[in-house]
Amino acid sequence: MILLFSLLVAICTGPGLSESSSTVRLVGGPHRCEGRVEVKQEGQWGTVCDDGWDIKDVAVVCRELGCGAAKKTPSGTLYKPLAEKEQKVLIQDVDCNGMEDTLFQCEHSEDVYECGHDEDAGVTCEIPEDVRLVDGPGRCKGRVEVKHQGQWGTVCNAGWSLSAAKVVCQQLGCGRAILTQRCCNKTIQGQGAIWLSQVSCSGQEVNLRDCPSGHWGKNNCTHDEDTWVECEGPFDLRLAGGDIRCSGRLEVLHKGVWGSVCDDGWGKKEDQVVCKQLGCGESLSPSVKARKRFGSGVGRIWLDDVHCSGNEESLEQCQHRVWGHHDCNHQEDVAVICSE
Repeated sequence: MILLFSLLVAICTGPGLSESSSTVRLVGGPHRCEGRVEVKQEGQWGTVCDDGWDIKDVAVVCRELGCGAAKKTPSGTLYKPLAEKEQKVLIQDVDCNGMEDTLFQCEHSEDVYECGHDEDAGVTCEIPEDVRLVDGPGRCKGRVEVKHQGQWGTVCNAGWSLSAAKVVCQQLGCGRAILTQRCCNKTIQGQGAIWLSQVSCSGQEVNLRDCPSGHWGKNNCTHDEDTWVECEGPFDLRLAGGDIRCSGRLEVLHKGVWGSVCDDGWGKKEDQVVCKQLGCGESLSPSVKARKRFGSGVGRIWLDDVHCSGNEESLEQCQHRVWGHHDCNHQEDVAVICSE
């Protein structure tokens, strides 16, 4: 009787038996939510044929991977390295209604024919907003918060390191991590859930969720131990060589390297944008002599022929020549003096 029951279960469940032992991943993309689709069966990873592949199928993969909304159905051949010749194409004719939780809940065929790796399916999903820096002077500095079960919560500093901060900065599209510390005074401490503690990153992960950590929501931390991280901005600037932060030789950050700005075409409107971006007061429109007292820079000259309307929020929004292209020397470095 038991044997007959087992046989009936096997017949009724059919392909569903493979569902519990199968997983999906995206390979070769710029982040975890884009790439060539690969599925795992019987311990082996293989690709998916793009016959009939559409945005509903993409939506299911995005949901299964915890990514954002489905965006595109790119060819899997866009993502390098290409699949190995020895790697199998495991499924084809995938037909999802878009509401399934996993790809293997969709109708599909495991009898693959006339489909090679030049027809591998691809996926592009939106990157979910699941980490942020809050209560800082910009989006690249602040208290670390992560989103779990639809709710934002803080991260305990126990076990945290600069490597973990590096992952956060990269995930947010900011510059390199420059500071991490225990947060905060009472006015900017977090409230509510403390989702993570004992986060241990190598610094090579693309998402904070990829780092080993303690169980979500299970820790003995208080908000006195919230984590604070500061990253360099994706575009950052500073005034160097002065006695106060609102005056000095202008330097901008590009590709992780600080460099100066040539004064060709530079004037009051450009000064105004710099002062605004730094959170300083009005430009004091200093004389050439006053500007020269901050000395000459060394290294790269990043920008030349900068032209602003004065309404820009960032110097990067002003017109300028291609980064690193100029006909200047450091005797022509821009200096700016703003009121505090």
